[in-house]
Parts: sequence; C-alpha cells; structure tokens
Amino acid sequence: MRTTTTLLATLAAASTTLAQKGNLGFALGTKLSDGTCKYTADYEKDFDAISAASGSKLVRGYAASDCNCAQQILPAAKSKGFQVILGIWPDVDESFQADKSAIQEYANQFPEQVYAVTVGSETLYRGNFTGEELLEKIEDVKSILPSSVKIGTADSWNKYADGTADALIKSGSVDILLANAFSYWQGKEVGAGATYTYFDDLQQALGHVQELTGSLDKIEFWNGETGWPTDGGTNYGAATASTDLASEFYSQAVCGMLDWGVNVFYFEAFDEPWKPTSVGDNGAAADETHWGAMKADRSAKYSLKC
Repeated sequence: MRTTTTLLATLAAASTTLAQKGNLGFALGTKLSDGTCKYTADYEKDFDAISAASGSKLVRGYAASDCNCAQQILPAAKSKGFQVILGIWPDVDESFQADKSAIQEYANQFPEQVYAVTVGSETLYRGNFTGEELLEKIEDVKSILPSSVKIGTADSWNKYADGTADALIKSGSVDILLANAFSYWQGKEVGAGATYTYFDDLQQALGHVQELTGSLDKIEFWNGETGWPTDGGTNYGAATASTDLASEFYSQAVCGMLDWGVNVFYFEAFDEPWKPTSVGDNGAAADETHWGAMKADRSAKYSLKC
C-alpha cells in the first residue's frame, strides 16, 4: 500500500504549476441560521469572521440566483477584499437560466470580485448529464462572462478519475476544476485512514487530469469540498462526528494538502441549522447542520490557521 508520504509527494510533483502553498477557501451558504436570506451586511460579517479565523479571502457558492446571492455577495466582497466563485445549478432549466442571468448582470459589474464560475455541483456524480452535455452548458455560460473570469465545474473526485469528465478536461474550454473528496462519507476514521483516503482520492483525480492534459498549465485544480462534522452531527460507518476529530482532520489533512500546493475549499464556513434532516447513502439519517468550521454565530470551533 502506498504511504501518505508517497501520496503527498505524488501530489506535489503533479502540482508544480500551482503556488508553493495552496490557497484556502470556504463554502458559504446563502441563508442565516433561521433560514432567511442573507443580505450584503450579513456577508460582510461572514467575511470578517472568515478572514479573522483563517486568513482566507475566498468563498464559493452554488447557485447565483438563490436568495439573490450574486447581487448581495459581490458588493460585500468588494468592500472586504474577498473573491467569490459563483455557482450555476444546471440540473433544471429554470435554475440554469436564473443563475446565468444573475451572473451575466453582476459578474460584469464586479469582475474583480468573481474568481470563477462553476456550472454544476456533482451533476456528473448524480448522472444528470454526460460530460459532453455538461460541456455544452459550460460553453454556453462562458460566452456571457467577462474574459477575466474562469469557468469550470465541481464534481466528485471519482468522476475526474474514472473518465466521466474527460470531455471537459480535453475540451480547452474549461479553466478550473473542483474535485470534492470526503473520507468521512467513505466511513473512514480520523487517525486510521481518513487522511490517507483523502490524499489518495485527490491524487487519483489530479493524476488523471494531468495524464490527459500533459500538465496543469491549462486547468486550475482545486479540492472543491472536504470537511468533517462536529459535535451534534451523525456518524457514518466508522467515521465519527466530533469537534475534536474535525479539528484533527483539518490540521492534518486540510493543512497538509495546502502545504503541498493543492488548493482547498473547506465545507463549510458556518453551521446551517436551518437545513432539513436528510438521509445518507446507507439509509441512515445524515445531519447536514453541523459541518461548519464555525458556529452559526460565526465563532470558530477550533483553530483554522495552518
């Protein structure tokens, strides 16, 4: 079996076109703890808390029209020196058109605040599109963006590793790829396989992208989501929801990935207690309200400095 050290070395070699230390960002929701929509002043408070706790100046969203996200978040980003990856939800045409319209209007007003646009969030993983079909959506959106704004998608790491996303990787139209990797959802224990699995998953995705492109000069690669639920969350197999374990995973896995030059988005910035109860792949309850690195009141649960 490959060691974690070997995996890290492989990632480092594959990531020579990235910065020496990776960039850290946070997934950020559009709603307050009571489920009401955020406004610009709320995002400004979010940004102050994220910056103070972690030093990060970058967040990502999922649907630019949800709660008028693009309209509300970009002025806050400008005032606080942040950048945002805006999302488009292409699975339903109504949301695709609404998100596209919002980005067309506000990305052109705030081009320096829009780091990138992602079309789709695990839509290949859910089987809603083929790679070729998703590429058509991406190219459609690209035609209305400022030339300075990168475009791509976010999906599960295995969809990049198994060839499902090959049409996107080889197209020349995609600037950025976000690969989600949760060793928690593979039932791994912190300290007994979680970090190894996280590194291995991303190495497989990154290795396949590099194999198809010859290098990473043309496509920017990010870990699009990773994280660990804290006290109050639900367990998944051997993976235990725990604030102490989340802190350990963050310091070992997330900070380790950043140290080797791979960009990471942590899921997520703040707890979202408004979210309804869901069911995981194993049929058990899957709590999604305790994944924040910070509480809903914006106080940090553990150190976010690497």
